[in-house]
Amino acid sequence: MRLPNRAVKPGMNLTAIYDILYAHYGDPRWWPGDTPYEIMTGAVLTQNCAWHNVEKAIANFGGRLTPDFVLNAGAAELIEIIRPAGFFNQKAAYLKAVTAWFGKYDFNVPAVRREPLDKLRAELLAVKGVGNETADAILLYAFDLPTFVTDAYTVRLCGRLPLNAGSGYGQIKAYFEDNLPKDAAVYNNLHALIVINAKAHCRKKPGCGGCPLEDICEKRI
Repeated sequence: MRLPNRAVKPGMNLTAIYDILYAHYGDPRWWPGDTPYEIMTGAVLTQNCAWHNVEKAIANFGGRLTPDFVLNAGAAELIEIIRPAGFFNQKAAYLKAVTAWFGKYDFNVPAVRREPLDKLRAELLAVKGVGNETADAILLYAFDLPTFVTDAYTVRLCGRLPLNAGSGYGQIKAYFEDNLPKDAAVYNNLHALIVINAKAHCRKKPGCGGCPLEDICEKRI
């Protein structure tokens, strides 16, 4: 999905960054997950955890990854299943809490999507173990709602280009949302493309050769 030509605020051009990354990597088709609930589960389990370990934990459910199973599973059983994701005692409790929140909507995705975004976000932030990044990942990737996910990769990109995005989760999130079309597909793609490019090039020690943003990045080596 390419972005239409659009005026942007002085000193930045997120639409150009989006188009450059999209042209280089294509449609990322992200976040991985067969169902909205599996995506919710992944958003919880990926906290402080590499994604390949999340995949191991999800595979351990053996096809039983449903809200009913998680709510009715004993703590010991659930902990053993998600053990590969680390912090398994806390995450078992977090997963049950997020599932209980989903249960308030009868585990019905359209019912969630009918609610105001700000209301849903506030509800999720009140759930044990859910912070800003997890809440936004659930709302964007599981429910296709337009809220931008800010993570360490996004912060790194803003610092290196640089973008005048401010500091802290709220400021950076607002910067992206204010300067892009309010569209879940755009937010989904750009966040995913930032992550993909960070892993390929914009690592803690950057590998700038071949980076599609090399020509516009002031921090290139």
